[in-house]
Amino acid sequence: MADLILILPLLISFLVTLFSLKIWIQKAHSINLEWEDMNKLKRGKVAGSGGIMVMLGFLFGAMFFVAYQTFFFTTDNLADILALLLVVVFASGIGFIDDLLGWRSGGLSRKSRLAVLLFVSVPLIAINAGRADINIPILGAVNIGVLYSLILVPIGVVGATSTYNFLAGYNGLEAGQGVLILSALGIVALFTNAAWLSLIAFCMVAALLAFLLFNFCPAQVFPGDVMTYAIGSLIATMAILGNFEKIAIFFFIPYIIETVLKSRGKLVKYSFGKPQKDGTLNEPYDKIYGLEHFAIRILKNINIPSTEKNVVYLLWCFQLAVILIGFWLFKDGIFIS
Repeated sequence: MADLILILPLLISFLVTLFSLKIWIQKAHSINLEWEDMNKLKRGKVAGSGGIMVMLGFLFGAMFFVAYQTFFFTTDNLADILALLLVVVFASGIGFIDDLLGWRSGGLSRKSRLAVLLFVSVPLIAINAGRADINIPILGAVNIGVLYSLILVPIGVVGATSTYNFLAGYNGLEAGQGVLILSALGIVALFTNAAWLSLIAFCMVAALLAFLLFNFCPAQVFPGDVMTYAIGSLIATMAILGNFEKIAIFFFIPYIIETVLKSRGKLVKYSFGKPQKDGTLNEPYDKIYGLEHFAIRILKNINIPSTEKNVVYLLWCFQLAVILIGFWLFKDGIFIS
């Protein structure tokens, strides 16, 4: 019976997101919160910042789980859960401000964005989250004490939150990536005796699956930074609270590569492709400034139409391959008895 009840938070997250998005899409159009669909020749207007409904669904499901734990069981993880939720809410709120300021206008400046995102990690610092033992070559395991909370935790949260939206700009890409990475981390949490963390991760996965019904090509709604910041911060927070930073960083390899490629273009080159009359995309620049551009080149080289859908499918396959390799490399630390 208890196992069946624990399915309810996932169902709540899915249904709240599903039905609230229908309302949001209509409302966004009525207030002109619309963005162009950049990978189409005819750039229709699509409802923006739909990720706020993903957050709503996620929070409803997660809070149902908290209430269930509080009223029917004793839990030692309440402080951790509330800290996690605060981090995600703070990050999402900053993302929403960035959305309202407008990505074409640059949104928040890079310096102000990073400065504000530093405060997102405060709830984790306040509860002294994570373990301060780190492995250093030659020296072995070293306890760095409070430096872990004051330095490494903010770096991890800011890094994941601010770079998750780099691999983006294609219908369904961000939400699908979130489903893959958070599902993988949810499995890791489950097998490393952090079932509560796994359930919260799958609340977000459920909300993202509902969002994908409206966001996959052709998109009716875009996520915005309100969603990408939330996902990035959740990934970092799970890694810290679950003490599986290494495998989380490994799963994040596509974003590390994307950050390097974006840095080649001084973070000003867009990820979008160049739409063609036949519905395919060409590379927008002579050089590659993102995995999206690389995916277009690969598809053309293997004679598969470089449509927006196929670019997204290829990037999802790459992320899945990274995850499977990660499970194999870290299997001894994941599948414990």
